[in-house]
Amino acid sequence: MTKKEFLLPSIIGKLPGPEAKKVLQKDRKFVSQSYTRAYPFVVKRARGAWVEDVDGNRFLDFTSGIAVCNTGHCHPSVVKAIHRQAGQLIHMSGSDFYYSLQSSLAGRLSEITPGPKEKRVFFGNSGAEAIEAALKLSHYHTKRPRILAFLGAFHGRTMGALSLTASKVIHEKGFYPLVPGVTHVPYAYCYRCPYHHRQYPSCSTACVDWIREDLFKRSIPPEEVAAIFVEPIQGEGGYIVPPPEFHQKLYELAKEFGILFVDDEVQSGMGRTGKMMAIEHWGVVPDIIALAKGIASGMPLGATVSQSEVMDWVPGSHASTFGGNPISCGAALATIDLLEKGLIENAGRVGAYILEKLRDLQKRFHLMGDVRGKGLMIGIELVKDRQTKEKAIEERSKIIRACFEKGLLILGAGENVIRFSPPLIITRKHADTALTIFEEVLKKVERTIKNRVVVSKRK
Repeated sequence: MTKKEFLLPSIIGKLPGPEAKKVLQKDRKFVSQSYTRAYPFVVKRARGAWVEDVDGNRFLDFTSGIAVCNTGHCHPSVVKAIHRQAGQLIHMSGSDFYYSLQSSLAGRLSEITPGPKEKRVFFGNSGAEAIEAALKLSHYHTKRPRILAFLGAFHGRTMGALSLTASKVIHEKGFYPLVPGVTHVPYAYCYRCPYHHRQYPSCSTACVDWIREDLFKRSIPPEEVAAIFVEPIQGEGGYIVPPPEFHQKLYELAKEFGILFVDDEVQSGMGRTGKMMAIEHWGVVPDIIALAKGIASGMPLGATVSQSEVMDWVPGSHASTFGGNPISCGAALATIDLLEKGLIENAGRVGAYILEKLRDLQKRFHLMGDVRGKGLMIGIELVKDRQTKEKAIEERSKIIRACFEKGLLILGAGENVIRFSPPLIITRKHADTALTIFEEVLKKVERTIKNRVVVSKRK
């Protein structure tokens, strides 16, 4: 793939191609089959918003490596930073020694996250590690044994992060017992709310009131709760955007009982929603923020950013051999510069354009239920019936596969949601290309459903 910017995908043969089949065969033999692959895509190279497979097929990427390559694939500034650092220092373990890139990046993260400019940062290698550090720190600082998390949440697959997760039962199946002391409560979304049948002005008020009035009075002493872990927008749970009041009221509840507010920005942070951190849309200042994915444009890095008075653990309490690796730190500093030079604003602008176009499609396609999102974190719920909201799970899978076969890479979230999480560099032309393919696939799938219904009635 050259530096030339393409306008359309290019599929030159049946997928998967012959070279891809060779890789798939070897993968089945040697690689853990615990990974979730939606379709047989074998990538070779990528640049910007475009990805090429091993057979020369070209795809428009609306996954950005699961919301990781926010600056686009192989951005020249990031590549330059990686090359420069690789020639100077690859590793010296920031847990035992010092190097300037780690403290420089910590300073930048302190500046770009909500709240006071002076914070402290723990570096790991992934989102799960950032969450694990936040979990340990919450217990350490408060000396309290319990944690609240939300139904539909995804915080990672390591044992502590998994204990906070509650989006799919497959994540936990076979791994019990988990870390004790975690209680899951309903997220601000009507069908999960225990008060959804009552006449509350908003579901968000009901969910938070339920924690205060029922949970904290009948089951869990609030003075034993160390932290509430929450995603500003639920990711793997279905790209669920809460009502406007939810986070502010949840924050007020946490402060009322001296509970830490832990903000999981692993998928929603680093500009994806049109703000540097998604929680900024609701004006809340978290006690702890977990970052990863988009932080270093594809290099492995996780960061737990905390108010200085909260990160009060002593040497030896927690550490990481590879966390804050010099190359990853260099890539992260380059990433932050790019985000601040217009990519965040572009995410908000192009994201609003895509949402508008999707809502136009929603009027014409019965399969499209709720369309939601902020910036370039967009979810499209697929339903068999808008009244009953019966989930179109099988149809969702067909749409994702059909888009792949037409050269558009997308992924699911939750049971019946399609997510659009493209690189923040995309233009309206990229958006129009993706939406055209998506519309063509929707037409085909809905036509198949109608034909099936006609045949069934004749029988």
